[in-house]
Amino acid sequence: MTQPASGSHPVDEPRPGDSEVQLGSYAAEHLSPSFPRRAPWGTASNLRAWQQEALEQYFASEPRDFLASATPGAGKTTFALRLASELLRRGTVNRVIVVAPTDHLKTQWAASAARVGIHLDPKFRNSSGALSRDYHGVAVTYAQVALKPYVHEHLCSSARSLVILDEVHHGGDSLSWGDGLRDAYQYAERRLSLTGTPFRSDTAPIPFVRYESDASGVRVSKADYNYGYGRALRDGVVRPVMFMSYAGSMNWRDTSGEQMSAGLADDNTKDIISQAWRTALDPEGDWMQQVLRAADRRLTEVREQVPDAGGLVIATDHQAARGYAKLLEYITGTAPALILSDDPGASARIDSFSANGSERWMVAVRMVSEGVDVPRLAVGVYATSSSTPLFFAQAIGRFVRARRRGETATVFLPSVPKLSALAHELELERDHALDRKDGSDSDDAAGMTPEERELREAQAEDRASEELTKYKFEALSSEAQFDRVLYDGGDYGYAAEVGSLEELEFLGLPGILNHDEVAAALEQRAQRQHRIQDARARGSLNDGHQTVQPMHRSLKEQRNLLHSLVGLYARQSGQPHGAIHSQLRVTCGGPAVGQATAHQIQQRIDYLRRKLH
Repeated sequence: MTQPASGSHPVDEPRPGDSEVQLGSYAAEHLSPSFPRRAPWGTASNLRAWQQEALEQYFASEPRDFLASATPGAGKTTFALRLASELLRRGTVNRVIVVAPTDHLKTQWAASAARVGIHLDPKFRNSSGALSRDYHGVAVTYAQVALKPYVHEHLCSSARSLVILDEVHHGGDSLSWGDGLRDAYQYAERRLSLTGTPFRSDTAPIPFVRYESDASGVRVSKADYNYGYGRALRDGVVRPVMFMSYAGSMNWRDTSGEQMSAGLADDNTKDIISQAWRTALDPEGDWMQQVLRAADRRLTEVREQVPDAGGLVIATDHQAARGYAKLLEYITGTAPALILSDDPGASARIDSFSANGSERWMVAVRMVSEGVDVPRLAVGVYATSSSTPLFFAQAIGRFVRARRRGETATVFLPSVPKLSALAHELELERDHALDRKDGSDSDDAAGMTPEERELREAQAEDRASEELTKYKFEALSSEAQFDRVLYDGGDYGYAAEVGSLEELEFLGLPGILNHDEVAAALEQRAQRQHRIQDARARGSLNDGHQTVQPMHRSLKEQRNLLHSLVGLYARQSGQPHGAIHSQLRVTCGGPAVGQATAHQIQQRIDYLRRKLH
């Protein structure tokens, strides 16, 4: 075997104080079947099919740079470490460097690498100097590399290094990060880039990623190997995800002091949707308590067949996270694990929750949104205002990791158009667009997706308005309503009251179902829900609930009826439509039709009918 550079060891060289027998026993005891120790190349039969396929593709040409894109939960870490083991065994490299987004993830990488006999130092600091001879390499963060790239350039160039860039899209987070990565790893022997989520659409090029022009001249990233969610689902590598969508009625006071009302699923302006969404996520409102109670009921059902199944609530900020934790403690009688990014013990708390199958719930802000491995998570509540494809894919990726065939994930969502679209598009693969087409607005140059710009603009409007007026946005009340189930591009079920038999039909789905069984079960439950609603409408079922018509449908019908009546009255009176609508607002009160509640529109309908008669 080629001798390593000073301060490094090939993968099978014993550590000081360990015998080869001891090292081999350790590996045999702790390795997953996917990691046969020193197996001859081509005999690793326990690798997943896609991992074996990607490895064969890599070793067919052994490129210096290789980008592998695989859906969260597919096993990118396993693939990368198997590749690292083979390159070390062959003597192609004698050092492994992993760059990860967070401190927690670099520790996670070091623990995974240790199980295959690769020793990485996750505590390496920029001030550490030389690497200890006890290690094959280091695990560091992108921020750490960007701070002092020359330290990492020396570490990389002093040995034949394989650099693994985990969630490589972070290399485009800022120009300084990208420049730091290039300076640090320009002389690496091999570079393996990994991603599990759609790249952001921005203009910051990601180092060591290949770009090609598409038909319209826009340069987009090209992965050397792709393994998307759709294929992984068909292979049984990831869990199917059902999205339980909840609508409801919201009441709030806006920054001008006006009291507003809207349905969460209504077809409204972006501002109204944003404020209704914000109202729904208020920990003090009934909407979150009702949805958390439904999610906990679903978790109880899943734990009947998956006893250690856990739940995760993803919050927008620390204040909301604490509020949700209090609600869960009230609902379940037990305080959930609360993970806050500024808590120095957050990483240890995640590990503790992952290992303790008796804990039901965890509440986090962004700490668990990317790469963190808690395989027992089976139920989620998406209680955040973030709606970018990148963040959504990262968040849902926490629930898709399959441990055995048939496990199903359930995520509870606010019924807003952006999230519904993202849920339907979960299987889409996206490349990183480096350029902008002609006619794009100036904000694109700032490296933001349209969704990110909308969220930023909404937040900026809130802040500006609050500074200029004596009022602040205030959530007044909220009420949840089961809307439907989104699965595999389809919609199942109808609007129903929270706690009704119709809702329970879906909350009570078995926790073990394969991909095809989920769709069949949802169709059966939707038909049964329809029969329950028919029975209640006929009066043959009285369980204290009412048949609920979807709010967005009833509102659309009311608006159409109002516009028809306005047209009739305009022909009768000779007044323009706009003048009649203004008169109705003065007489009956309330905002414009697009922002008016069902009750407010009904008042105007009744008034016009009296006028017409």
